[in-house]
Amino acid sequence: MALTRKFLKGLSLSEEQIEAIIDAHTETVDGLKTERDGYKADAEKLPGVQRELDDIKKDGGSWQKKYEDEKTAHDNLKKEISDKASREAKVAAFKKLLADENISEKRIETVVKASASVIDAIELDKDGKALKADELRQGIKDEWSDFVVTTRQEGAKVEHPPKNTGGGKMTKADIYKKDDRGRYVMSTAERQKALVENPELLN
Repeated sequence: MALTRKFLKGLSLSEEQIEAIIDAHTETVDGLKTERDGYKADAEKLPGVQRELDDIKKDGGSWQKKYEDEKTAHDNLKKEISDKASREAKVAAFKKLLADENISEKRIETVVKASASVIDAIELDKDGKALKADELRQGIKDEWSDFVVTTRQEGAKVEHPPKNTGGGKMTKADIYKKDDRGRYVMSTAERQKALVENPELLN
């Protein structure tokens, strides 16, 4: 189903929420188009590389090593293109789920950075939609509920910021501190939220 204003209005969303979701969707689509154009340019290079490999293979003898090196580079290029496309598709699917759960547009990129392992584990169907979407949505609700955009009765947009984890900036050492038994002092949810509150640690 297309993500249209009519569809979003049917979900009883406010104009502010609709604008936020439409803007996030547009940004995602534009990013995918840019990536697609990059992949197309890379793919156009492949026939030329293949011809070079075929020529080298025909020469044989001392060219054997060069052939193998070129073939490895060729295979690596194909894998890189495939991996990039797969990663971008997973990120787009995850962003869609975040938007569906009304995660603040301002927080989406930060949540994506802090959810690398979740995104890596996502499996997509043939239409590029995330499988086990209900489980992913529940995880988003459990981990990122503080970033859900809600509305007051008068319709004003309100954002609930994450709880302060202790007042002041934290370091990676603080976030990943372990006790004398080698267990993390902070829970997974607390560590993720601490990273969001201190985004400079994600760089």
